[in-house]
Order: sequence, then structure tokens, then C-alpha cells
Amino acid sequence: MKRSAIFIGSAVLGLSTFTACGGSEESPAAAPSNTSSQAAPASSGAKLAAADVGNFGKIVVDGSSRTLYVFDKDTADPSKSTCDGDCAATWPPVVAGDGTPQLDGVDASLVGTVTRTDGSKQVTLAGLPLYRFASDSKPGEAKGQAVGGVWWVVGVDGKKITTEASGSGNDGY
Repeated sequence: MKRSAIFIGSAVLGLSTFTACGGSEESPAAAPSNTSSQAAPASSGAKLAAADVGNFGKIVVDGSSRTLYVFDKDTADPSKSTCDGDCAATWPPVVAGDGTPQLDGVDASLVGTVTRTDGSKQVTLAGLPLYRFASDSKPGEAKGQAVGGVWWVVGVDGKKITTEASGSGNDGY
């Protein structure tokens, strides 16, 4: 009787060990489909989305729903950012981060990066570097539209939108 209890106990222990090993072998195979482990690197990247802001139609905003802009003095081909120093303090560049940008309503084939003079990577759309405007204090604002006649909200197609903001009193950089 003692011998059969030891045998049964050993068998149960052996089966539980086998099952546990089988479970751990399945975990690595299941890991690639685990979106949370794949999403982790992307969360450190920039976030771009389409949004309706003011009378501009669909424009590009960041992960905080802040309006994004392009600068007439930059170039798209080749991509080049010319806003540094005081300019970048007023118009902070959209930094690429370490991961792949998260996109919602923005064509991935239009999104890229450019290396700035300080060595950081800035997100581009259709080759043009993207910026925020420091005076936009909340989502949905576009106070930077047409500032100096050179700053523009950007459509999801990567083209600047030159429509004047309704009721805009833009004075800035």
C-alpha cells in the first residue's frame, strides 16, 4: 500500500512537472502574439493621429491631441529641419523616440525621421519635420496657424493647410 502511494505520488508529481514544462514551452510560442509585449517599444515612439480641428478639416495631432505644424523654411526632399535654438523653444520638434511611431489615421508610408543638428531624431510627414506650438495649451488649439506667414497645420496627406484659423489673432515667432 505504501509502495502504491509512493508510485501514485511520483506519477502525479511527474505529470504535473510534464504539464508545467509543456505550459512553459507554449508560452514562448504564444509570446509573439502578445500585443502588450510588442506594443512596449512602440509606446516610447511618437504618436500621430488624425483629428478635426477648427475649420481645417482632418489634420495631424500628437498623442496628446495637440496640433502639429510644418515650417516653410524646412525642406522635404531632402528632409531638413531649420528650427533650432529659440525657434525650437517656441516650436518644439516632435521627437521620434526609440520605438516605431503609433499611427491612427495617418499613412505609415508618409512618416519618417530626420536627424537634427543636435543629433536627435525628429518625426517627418511627407518629408517635412513636425513641430508643436508652445502657446497651444490644450488639445484642439491651433494658435500657431499662419504665424509669421511660415507656420502651418498639416493635413493627414502631409501637405500644409493655409486656411486662416477662424478668429485667429496669431502673433508668435
